[in-house]
Amino acid sequence: MVRPKIKTPCIGVCSTGIGDSVCRGCKRFSHEIIDWNGYTNLQKQAVTDRLELLLVQVVDDKFSVLDETQLRGQLVAKQVRFNPAQNPLCWVFDLLKAGASQIDDFRLFGVGVKSRWREHSASDLRDLIDADYYALSCAHHQRYFLL
Repeated sequence: MVRPKIKTPCIGVCSTGIGDSVCRGCKRFSHEIIDWNGYTNLQKQAVTDRLELLLVQVVDDKFSVLDETQLRGQLVAKQVRFNPAQNPLCWVFDLLKAGASQIDDFRLFGVGVKSRWREHSASDLRDLIDADYYALSCAHHQRYFLL
């Protein structure tokens, strides 16, 4: 069986060129960005699995997916790019990145905001998630690569 090629997580906002050990855009480590094209599919999958795990952890703190089918349908209808193979909590972040300023009611997307975060705007939640995701990626890099 031929496995599909694993796409780069790059989003075109690389900060490793200015000295960051962890990219502020895709959250990969600088050595992963440099070596990406030489990685096997298994190595690439390990990186993407780690990124998904960290993102799910951060999004799960603030949101719950109430109706996966509704969320998927809205993403398709609104032409939001998302990876259907990923955990639906990752789709919530994709939704936020695509149009946080236009979201007034998450329930229309089959998504619930957890009680302690309900007073925050969608844009604030997007920024908080991105900051936490970056912080977790940096902590992972420090723990396992800067021994």
